[in-house]
Amino acid sequence: MTTGTVSARAAGLTGCTTCGKVHRAPDPEAAAYCVRCGSRLHSRKPGSLQRTWALLITGVLLYLPANIFPIMLTESLGRPDENTIIQGIVVLWGHKSYLVAGVVFVASVVVPILKFLVITYLLLSVQRRSSLGRREKVRLYHITEFIGPWSMVDVFVVALLVALIQMGGIATVRPGVAAIAFASMVAVTMLSAMAFDPRLLWDAEENEQ
Repeated sequence: MTTGTVSARAAGLTGCTTCGKVHRAPDPEAAAYCVRCGSRLHSRKPGSLQRTWALLITGVLLYLPANIFPIMLTESLGRPDENTIIQGIVVLWGHKSYLVAGVVFVASVVVPILKFLVITYLLLSVQRRSSLGRREKVRLYHITEFIGPWSMVDVFVVALLVALIQMGGIATVRPGVAAIAFASMVAVTMLSAMAFDPRLLWDAEENEQ
């Protein structure tokens, strides 16, 4: 546990979430705005935990159809074929495209699941006692923010194939319903990370002291 540190909130300060300018903590009963950019000042994001939980659960629910339904519909010489995310990875691996298969696997399976787990852990660590220090938790939060957009690699691959492979009756590629679910899942989980206020991690540790 880190000692000898005081949070900005405990020191009577609050930072603008838009431009970062530090202000004296506003009166809780009065609306306050940043003197630099005019944004509303909040010591903590209102309803951060509730909105993060809601967006996270929505992302998990969207991830299920994203893996169950086909993400890509192909037709070659009149023969239709459908591939889910996992089936696509298996096909790429079978064609010895190991690097591409690995990238798609990490972006489409590993990253989303890790993001679900990390955000869940951060939420629970605010509400319950956690063994990790707050600095480690904040690092986890920043890693989650950084890797979030990389989950869209699979959607970009499908979009690229749809744009390139349109050869009439010879070969065509169309996105499946899972592509919509997967893209929505990525967007929702990115929003969940944005809704989470990492300053709550400091509050949780101060309350434990």
